[in-house]
Formats: sequence, structure tokens, C-alpha cells
Amino acid sequence: MTSIVANKAERAYLSVRGKINDGSFGPGYRLVLGQIAKELDVSVVPVREAIRRLEAEGLVTFTANVGAHVAAANASEYQFTMETLSLVEGMATAMATPHITSTDIALARSINAEMRECLENFDPRRFTDLNHELHAVIFERCPNPHILDLVHRGWNRLAAIRDSIFSFVPGRAQRSVDEHEQLITLIENHSPALEIELAAREHRLATLREYIAAQKKLPSPSIAVSTDSGASS
Repeated sequence: MTSIVANKAERAYLSVRGKINDGSFGPGYRLVLGQIAKELDVSVVPVREAIRRLEAEGLVTFTANVGAHVAAANASEYQFTMETLSLVEGMATAMATPHITSTDIALARSINAEMRECLENFDPRRFTDLNHELHAVIFERCPNPHILDLVHRGWNRLAAIRDSIFSFVPGRAQRSVDEHEQLITLIENHSPALEIELAAREHRLATLREYIAAQKKLPSPSIAVSTDSGASS
């Protein structure tokens, strides 16, 4: 792929992914390559490359003779992703700890403070965005790029779930903020790596358990889906 096509493919990727994440392209939305190419003023080739990349990340499904669609959210996919992410993100957080600076700690606490303020006039989308920002601060310094790639893939899969878990599970947002503070304190105090890894893992699994408990109370086995709120964990 030439650099020109690669740049156009990147632009197409960011455009389509952005619309998936903000709900413009909801679950099941048919992605017409020609239409997207026309809107972006590019050929179909870079759009096809972008769709393949999104398919690899789990955000898009492609079926022969049917075409590409935004991946539908489902409870099993959420559970499997959360279980996997609890392992890889827990390890990434523990491995990142020796490289986390006092500036990172201050930033994480600042973001968590914003999340706490957000509880007063709850905005699930804003809360979810802040949650991602905070977690990125404490796992992005992981020195192992392969583990970090798995973490990013997990977050990308969660982004395909349109409904915010924080709005779906009452009370989880408050508990999540409290757990963030506990995890930040462990990192700040240079606690044993295993303790930090298990705390990060438990933080994510607690969200999953609360989701499963709430899911059992619903008549439908599928996760509630909307097109105007973000994914969260």
C-alpha cells in the first residue's frame, strides 16, 4: 500500500470508527463502502482497508454476499471481553507501575475527581470517556507492546457496545470511583506488583459481576442497546 493510500485508509478508519463510537453508526448499521468513499472523497480501496482493520478489532462484521455491518452488542461478547481484559489490563497496570510518574498520579487523581463531580449530575457518556482516560494513564506506560496491544483491542471491542454499563447498573459508577482511588493509592505507594495486578483485575470483574446480576433481572438475554451513549467498563 502506498503512503497516499495508507493515509487515506487511516482517515477512513478514524472516520468510521468515530461514528461507531459516538453512535452515529449503531449496531447492525450497514456500511456501504461506496457511500463512505464518496463522503470522504476517496476511492473504495482505502475504505475497504479501513473496514478490514475495524473487522480485526471486532467493531465490524463482514459476511460474504451481504457486506459489512457494525458489530451487534451482545451479553456473551461483553462478558468474554471483560474477562480477557481483566487479565491483560491487570498485568499491564502492574507492569506500568514502575514507570508511572508523580505527574501521572496527579493526572489520574484529577480525572477521578472529575468523575466524582460527574456523579452529581450524571452524564453516562462523559463518565465513560473520563473512565477510559483514567485507565489509560495507569496502563499506557506498560513496557510490553504486545500486552498493551491486547488491552487496546479489548477497549475497542467494548466501544462497540453502545449502552453505558454505568447507566445500566445503578450504583456502579460510585463504586468505580472509589475503587479507582484505592488502585491509584496502591500504585503511588509502590505496592507489590501482584497486589496491584489483582486490584486492577478485581476492579474490572466487579463491573462484570454487577452487569451479570442486573442482566438476570431483565426479561431479554441481550444487553440494552442505544445509539446515543458510550461503552464503559
